[in-house]
Amino acid sequence: MGEPEVTEFLASLREGTPERPPLPERPPLSASSAARTLVAVRGFHRFLALEGVTGTDPAEGVAPPKVPKRLPKAISIGEVEHLLSAAGQGDTPAALRDRAMLEVLYGAGARVSETIGLDVDDIDLGDLGLGHTDLGHTGLDDSGRGQGSVRLLGKGSKERVVPLGSYAAEAVTAYKVRGRPSMAQRGKGTPALFLNLRGGRLSRQGAWAAIHAAAERAGLGDAVSPHTLRHSFATHLLDGGADVRVVQELLGHASVTTTQIYTMVTVQHLREVYAEAHPRAR
Repeated sequence: MGEPEVTEFLASLREGTPERPPLPERPPLSASSAARTLVAVRGFHRFLALEGVTGTDPAEGVAPPKVPKRLPKAISIGEVEHLLSAAGQGDTPAALRDRAMLEVLYGAGARVSETIGLDVDDIDLGDLGLGHTDLGHTGLDDSGRGQGSVRLLGKGSKERVVPLGSYAAEAVTAYKVRGRPSMAQRGKGTPALFLNLRGGRLSRQGAWAAIHAAAERAGLGDAVSPHTLRHSFATHLLDGGADVRVVQELLGHASVTTTQIYTMVTVQHLREVYAEAHPRAR
């Protein structure tokens, strides 16, 4: 067996094969599944070569198929509004916490690990007397200044300070005043901002459960995860005209290439709107 045979085998995985009795039809494999199969084939031939069973490794030069980039899934601004409203139903400590947590996830584009890792002193609530503006959940006043800020500890212990809008700042204030104190009384004392019902730091599982419950109440089902809000944060900023380099800094991406995938989402959205709205698009 040589390299052409391995390449042909890989192509057959991607194309699938029709039914050939007694062999059943085999549907085509996705790029990621075919790539995993190639890894196994490579390992087998490498073993044969190392053991001296074969003189060459025919699979060594065969490149795996390129796995297409998965576009991040964002929800619309209206869906975000429904989700945040659903999270804030009631005036219990848990409801106040959940609303504040979701506002921070969306308002700062924070990862869930960054959000549950926040301490009380990591948030500067700014001047809440400015009130809401027509700029909605961007949290910017008429001069373009953020009304608060949050210090996030990202991947590789890289710290960044991100503006926090008035909606998030007010939700965090309500939680700190009316929710967190009663939760903290049940614990042993912790600087954590978001607490569980035992007074300890909220876990990742606890955050997921809160978001899932809010999504169910908002009628969004399983379409929402903690990262969905981060995706939506980036997509909505770019849709609003923000520079990709600014979004990169806000998200804490080491490379702008990582951030640019969100521009693909925006272009896809434009195509969809064009296809639906233009009289000669169809």
